[in-house]
Amino acid sequence: MGGAVAINMHRKDPSYWDGAILMAPLCKIADEMKPGRILLGALEMVCRIVPTWKVIPTKDILDKVCKDPDLREQIRSNEYIHKKNIPLKTGHQLLVAAADIENNLHQVTIPFLVLHGGDDIVTNPSVSKLLYEKASSHDKTLKIYPGMWHALTGEAPEDVELVFSDVISWLDQRSSS
Repeated sequence: MGGAVAINMHRKDPSYWDGAILMAPLCKIADEMKPGRILLGALEMVCRIVPTWKVIPTKDILDKVCKDPDLREQIRSNEYIHKKNIPLKTGHQLLVAAADIENNLHQVTIPFLVLHGGDDIVTNPSVSKLLYEKASSHDKTLKIYPGMWHALTGEAPEDVELVFSDVISWLDQRSSS
């Protein structure tokens, strides 16, 4: 969700940053993951009645997000990571926020580097491609890493090295001496 927050902050104040590095940003809910119109309408009605009802299940997908077993264990044992069902209103707001970002990707004018694992199942790589295509920025770079997952910093050491090398290279090219 960090990418969604960064994009929304940029939309509210385009001068806030000089550039952005986004890893697997949430810019859209993949079409295959979106609830249908009828279900969405029902969700909106129930949200008004019981917004705090913790009924939306959260699957433990960490085994498909991060390849590094030590990092997975650290994440699982972190008491600040939410591990239970999320409230209806939270799920609904994620859908609303993602739809708003998707409909306004053209407002992204900041120079950016977007990095995405080609085998990411959390945020579909097509979402990053859509950001790249729709953003109005004249300085934009898209890197899709075949075979990598959502947590690019939880990959094999040589893959993490590649990702960080790309980030440093992008920053170096834009830094003034």
